[in-house]
Amino acid sequence: MKVSLTGAAETLLAPLYARALDACSPHPLLADPVADDLLAKLDYDFSRLGMKQSSAVGVALRARYFDQRVREFLAAHPQATVLHLGCGLDSRLQRIAPGANVRWFDVDQPDVIALREQLYSSPSDAETVAASVTDPAWLVRIPTDRPVLVVAEGLTMYLAADEGPRMLRSLVNRLARGEMVFDTYARFAVRSTRSMALFRQTGARLAWGVDDPRELEREVPGLRLVKADSAYATAADADLRHLPLVLRLRLAFDTEVLSRLPLLRRVGHISRYAFGEDERI
Repeated sequence: MKVSLTGAAETLLAPLYARALDACSPHPLLADPVADDLLAKLDYDFSRLGMKQSSAVGVALRARYFDQRVREFLAAHPQATVLHLGCGLDSRLQRIAPGANVRWFDVDQPDVIALREQLYSSPSDAETVAASVTDPAWLVRIPTDRPVLVVAEGLTMYLAADEGPRMLRSLVNRLARGEMVFDTYARFAVRSTRSMALFRQTGARLAWGVDDPRELEREVPGLRLVKADSAYATAADADLRHLPLVLRLRLAFDTEVLSRLPLLRRVGHISRYAFGEDERI
């Protein structure tokens, strides 16, 4: 299947390739159940994205971290709605297997959803929404009678600086109660990515940076920061014993050294926010 995605949409192929590399490793960290099968269906030169095994480990750890946050929310709210924003070709629904009491919406650009629906040929428990996440019109389709979890992995930094807060305000204003979990890059980190192979090859650009997760409490009325973890925290509780020594040493250096430096520990965060008046959230 020929891939015709360009720009920011094309970058979704990098984490897909990374999850496939992890799945095919002797001791996968994420063990994505479909990534390798999806990869085999696509006519695309993945080598141009500059994704190596070390990068794949980082992607797998980040996805694993997000999966854990979703499972925690659904354990507390077995009857909930999940909005998976910028879903790309991710198989989070299949990894989580939330059950019939959870409504799940995969949201992404129309060209991405069209490709996704071709690749995921079997029936899915998710409803797909082909729309820009920054267009509030699609939110009228989302029921508001249950707690809602909004999850967005690797999305916010592709939004314009005015689009990100506006999208969050639309979500808070429309949805009655729930939580959001998403990652952000600091402003200096957004600027520093321009020379990376992924962005040179695809023409995509990162735009929105957030230096302090509490900024969003001021910009988005009703949003309350629950917890913000450094981007380095994704490896904290992972079993890394089976990784090659070089990768283990690199992750240990990132976690124990870089994460303690005043500037670098702010390179990125994965933050959890609550909204709405339900005290149980």
